[in-house]
Amino acid sequence: MSVDTAHSASAVPPADETPATGGVPAQDEGFWVEPGAVEAQAPVGESGADMPEQSVGERAPVRPSSGEVPVQPSVEETLVRPSADGIPAQVPGGDDLVEAVDEQVARDAREFGVYARTGGWAFALKVARSVRPGGEAAGETPKVSAKRFAELAGCSPERVMRYYKAWDKAADDGMVPHFEALTPGEEIDLPDSDVWLTYYSSRSSATSDRGTAITAAAEAEGIRPTKALEVAENPTALRAAILADPSTAQAARTALLDRLKEDPALQTELARDIARTDELKKAVANETQAASRIGYVRQIVENGQVKTPAGQLIDATAELRAEAERHLSLIDELDDDEDTGEWATEAYDSVKELVVQTVESDPGLRVQERRTKFYSSLQKATKVFEELTLDDAVDLDAIYEDDMLQRLEELQQALSTCIAALRKASPGE
Repeated sequence: MSVDTAHSASAVPPADETPATGGVPAQDEGFWVEPGAVEAQAPVGESGADMPEQSVGERAPVRPSSGEVPVQPSVEETLVRPSADGIPAQVPGGDDLVEAVDEQVARDAREFGVYARTGGWAFALKVARSVRPGGEAAGETPKVSAKRFAELAGCSPERVMRYYKAWDKAADDGMVPHFEALTPGEEIDLPDSDVWLTYYSSRSSATSDRGTAITAAAEAEGIRPTKALEVAENPTALRAAILADPSTAQAARTALLDRLKEDPALQTELARDIARTDELKKAVANETQAASRIGYVRQIVENGQVKTPAGQLIDATAELRAEAERHLSLIDELDDDEDTGEWATEAYDSVKELVVQTVESDPGLRVQERRTKFYSSLQKATKVFEELTLDDAVDLDAIYEDDMLQRLEELQQALSTCIAALRKASPGE
């Protein structure tokens, strides 16, 4: 190949003309060099009018020795060549240096763009147009079974069927065409990627009765079913999160309380667990006492009545109701995680003291309180003595103790004294 060092008038066309060679770039001045001696062979463009002017010593286009016109890569097959610092150099107007892109890379980029817009719909379409639906025989359609499609894809039939079922649900909702309307290789407009998770579950457990219930509960809570199914399939991870994180434990406690209302079996199991754990039994006893005392104060505010220490129900005074309201308002302002035990005790003691003062300040109430108290004690003593029997003692010598006889004799004397006092107080005496 020879190199021209001078140019005739016919070799350099005017600036406003297009080269007659059908794609050979025009040069104002310069020289031809061997192909491969330059880094970039052709800029983007179809004619010399798209190329910048070049002076001697700048980049020059290659003229093949055979006289053929170099084939320039299309825009779709090219990318901007990166500069020395790794940042792509982009110059508007077609001045960029470009390089050919491998077809596999271009295909990956195109498929990535499709997936970015449609999400799992892109793969579901491949299943929907290639897997034959139920009811169609193998000879009626070029489509294959889900099992055969999975073998070709190198995955499990279960995975294929999850995409198949997701498409089927979407087709029932009118989001996509039914299987019968699709042919292998057919392209259609797909729904947005955000809609995909509404129909698809990556877990086979979602199709079971248990999975269906979990999915429904997740949707009611406004979360993705896949998240709830993942937790349900890994109880050990749930246990670890509850043990390590107080907020997770709080969420689990709230959920258990909600479930207890409709699950008698769980109620029994939980009560049994509490009864067998000393720490829980003590905590339950303390909370029960606090709740009972708060209930005592709340009854005064809401009903205007209160029980005396002896058990008689009387109307609460204005002072008593005001004191009860004050303590109750303080308790109601406490956060759910605050201990109410101390507040409940203070409120109960304060109100109970006012109740005693109310009874003692009223002669009629005072007498009735003592009568009620005495009668209550008598009933208890009667019940206890009635339960004291020797019917189960076959041999008195075997159970005899000196202390038994002494206590019974003391009780007999106390009863005689009490009877005598009541006879004197009797109106008929």
